[in-house]
Formats: sequence, structure tokens, C-alpha cells
Amino acid sequence: MAGKKKVAIVLFNLGGPDNPETVRPFLFNLFRDRAITDLPWIARTALAGLISTLRAPSAKKNYAMMGGGSPLRPETEKQAAALEARLAAEDPGATYKCFIGMRYWKPFVAEAARAVREWEADEVVLLPLYPHFSITTTETAFGEWDRVYKGPADRRVCCYPAEDAFIDAHVRLIRETFEKARQPENARLLFSAHGLPRKTVDKGDPYPWQVEQTVHAIAGKLPEIRDWAICYQSRVGPLEWIGPSTDDEVARAAADGKAIILTPIAFVSEHIETLVELDVEYRELAEEHGAKAYHRVPALGDDAEFIEALSALTLRALEGEAGLKPPGGARICPADAGHCPCRMSA
Repeated sequence: MAGKKKVAIVLFNLGGPDNPETVRPFLFNLFRDRAITDLPWIARTALAGLISTLRAPSAKKNYAMMGGGSPLRPETEKQAAALEARLAAEDPGATYKCFIGMRYWKPFVAEAARAVREWEADEVVLLPLYPHFSITTTETAFGEWDRVYKGPADRRVCCYPAEDAFIDAHVRLIRETFEKARQPENARLLFSAHGLPRKTVDKGDPYPWQVEQTVHAIAGKLPEIRDWAICYQSRVGPLEWIGPSTDDEVARAAADGKAIILTPIAFVSEHIETLVELDVEYRELAEEHGAKAYHRVPALGDDAEFIEALSALTLRALEGEAGLKPPGGARICPADAGHCPCRMSA
């Protein structure tokens, strides 16, 4: 171990409450973030207090279905352990250690920053567990990191919507689910991603464009399932959100007489949006509308191919100078995506 370069990989994720008592403060932190609620600080804080108080009772009921808290932290810890093992095998000449930085609940980004400093890392790779860049996820995590971390210049993986092993992992899990369902001829594959307010996208957020790149890459490797659609879930509040909504697409597929195969396309871990929304709420909706069948593809988790993708991203990020590391080393987003992170490194 002596003399080996020490590489810290910071895995960013949303975070989730550990138990019923932490549901309200988690929601408060979420809605207080300016990337989520674009208001002046005083108004944003007051609104976050109101929303978290009003939503906490129903949210607690949903978390109760998962044992009282979110599984996101233990899921992320499994991914971290798998990535460390993969990197150790691929590059025994360095020491790799993963640190978890959650945006809205423990372990917070500040805790990860402190741990990285104490470990005295020689190199730092920021690796969001968000495959698709958005100002509401990756950018707010990077911003928080910049606020709390003082140390060696870092290397930032901004997104990986078409990373080969990431795509292949999705393809295999979808195909396995399709085969377990006995390959229904009249099936429709629904790719469900977390939604965004329309105004966020109109300001130049590249998230939906990147989601489309992922979906088209996957669909191109699944010739056995020709019927598919992209949809967006988890809408909250009165604002207009991007669509079509997962609710509407589930109902439409049922009305069309389809067997539904639904895959979480922008989530890499099981959590409340998959275990409650997809497994309970949308399944019930499909049954209410008379769908022939409803099958849910699992999230990637610590799938070996997904970990292979994370390892490849990490190793490529260590090449060359520090800074932003977009896919292929150059901007991929369209010109009208004003919030593409490459705008800051041009």
C-alpha cells in the first residue's frame, strides 16, 4: 500500500430519510435547495417548511412500505464496495476509495468532503450516480462540493447517457424481465424517468435530451420489443412538467391491450420512486385499467456491467488534466442546452 497513489471517488446521490423521524427534515432540505425551488432564500425556506410539514405524513406512509426509511444509502454503499473491488482488480497500482455524498440527507456532501481531506487523497473523481445531467441533480451536487471542499483539483464526470456497459446492463435486465414474462407478443416497454418542471427544461436543462439518447441506444439493442415509449414520473406541485406522464402512458398501454414492461431508466438504485411508485402505485393503475400484465425491470444497483461502466468512467476521468470530463472528452448536448456543464469549461 505504501507509495501508491490514493484516488478518492465521490459518489453523489440524492439521499433519503433513515427512519420516520427524518422524513420531514429530508423533505425540508430538498425543497430548500434553490435548484429545486427557485425563489429568494427567505421565501424558499418558508415554502420548504410548509411543503415538508404537509407532505411528511403521506411520505412516512410510503417509507413505511420499505421498512420506515429509504434503502438508498445501503444501496449506494453496495455500489461503492463493488466499484472499489473492480478498480482494485483493474488498477492494482493505485489505491481507490469511494466516499458517499448525499445532497439532502446523511451522509451529506460536506461529510464526504471532510472524509476525503482526512484520507489525504492525491486525486479526486466526482462521479454522480445520475447518468443524465440536470441542474436539479448533478449541478447542485457539484455546487455543494465547491462550497465545502478545499483540496486538490478534482475531475468531474458530468454524465454518461450512452456509456457502453451502462447501456448493456439495461438491455440485459430488460431482456431478462421480458423472458421471465414469457416474451409476450403484445408488449409495450415503458422507459420511466424522473420528471422535471417544463420551465427548467425551457431554461436549457439537457436532462430530457440525454434521457432520449439512453433510450434510443437501449431500444436499438432490443429488436424483440418494437413497441416502446418514454415517460416521466414523480410530478409534484402545480407547475407544468415535461411529459408524457408515466400515469398516462400506463393507462394508454392498458387501453391499447398491451402487456406492460416498465423500466426505471434514470434511476440506478431502488428507492421510493421505484419500490412505491413503480411497484405499487403504477401496478395498481395498470390493474385498474385492465392491463394484460405488468412487469417491472429492476434498477441497476450493483449489477456487474453497471459497475464496469462506473469503473471505466473513473479511469478515463484520471487521464489528462483535472476538470470536467464529458463523454468522449467533448460536449454532447445540443446547442440550445444552455445548462450543459461544458459551457463552464469552454
